Amino acid sequence: MDFEAGQVVTVFRSRLRPDAVDAYGPLAAELLERARQAPGFVDAAAFTAADGERVTVVTFATEETHRAWRDDAVHRRAQELGRRALYAEFSIQVSTCTSARRWAPEGDPGTGDG
Repeated sequence: MDFEAGQVVTVFRSRLRPDAVDAYGPLAAELLERARQAPGFVDAAAFTAADGERVTVVTFATEETHRAWRDDAVHRRAQELGRRALYAEFSIQVSTCTSARRWAPEGDPGTGDG
């Protein structure tokens, strides 16, 4: 993963409706794979807190590639389904990265150092 200043980072925080847990997994996996194939995709990571809050962080190379993903027809349909049937609540924060750094132990194969 190559994080750089200027990339666009989206933080999507959500809580699922209790009856939506089974439907969410396959849809999330499909969208993640679609995002990975999108031009400008850099990285995505998802986490679930002990209290059930889900956080997904998605990074795209530029504002243009981020907008293209935001407006993707399949992604738009999933957004509508989410509002209608999956999410109890959600929030979205979109930011342009102003600084990026990475540290790993020397010789770590993921750093390119060493």
